[in-house]
Amino acid sequence: MATKADADKSDAAEPSSAKPKSKKLLLIVGVAVLVLALVGGGAFFLLSKKNAAGEDGEELVHLAPKGPPTYLALDNMVVNLADPGGEKVAQIGITLELADSKAVDKVKPFMPAIRSGVLLLVSQRTAQELLAIEGKEKLAADILLEASKPFQSVPDAAAKPKKDAAKTKKKATEKTPVNDSPVLAVLFSSFIVQ
Repeated sequence: MATKADADKSDAAEPSSAKPKSKKLLLIVGVAVLVLALVGGGAFFLLSKKNAAGEDGEELVHLAPKGPPTYLALDNMVVNLADPGGEKVAQIGITLELADSKAVDKVKPFMPAIRSGVLLLVSQRTAQELLAIEGKEKLAADILLEASKPFQSVPDAAAKPKKDAAKTKKKATEKTPVNDSPVLAVLFSSFIVQ
């Protein structure tokens, strides 16, 4: 009979030991499901963010230069500044960063116009403006626009009916930028203000 009592005790002991194991198993499964849900949610978030910015990423791939950058240096310029008395001058060395080596042939015929535009831009600045980093950055941005002007198209104002002369004149003088300008950036190789 002792064996039957021992068997009853072992049967009674099994359900109590089975309950903690099933709770542990349930806890492990719950944690695993939670981890998988977090990983899946994170992957969804990253992929949806990447897809939303996918158009910009594709444009950057198309705009990335192939091979080493191409530069075209302008001759150094000495310009009188717009300071009172006309005693201040700036000596500036400018280098244009171009899209590729073929762009050099596109830009060279326009060098006199680009150089003239740059001289006019610099001559309108004061020494105080050019000594600040913001002034130099603004000048570089303005020179980039000036160097891109020969590659922009002028809208045909004559093709549209003239309803308002002031608006038509304004539209005729504005230029619409073309995205395929060979000039990508303006770099200063020297910058002296005296």
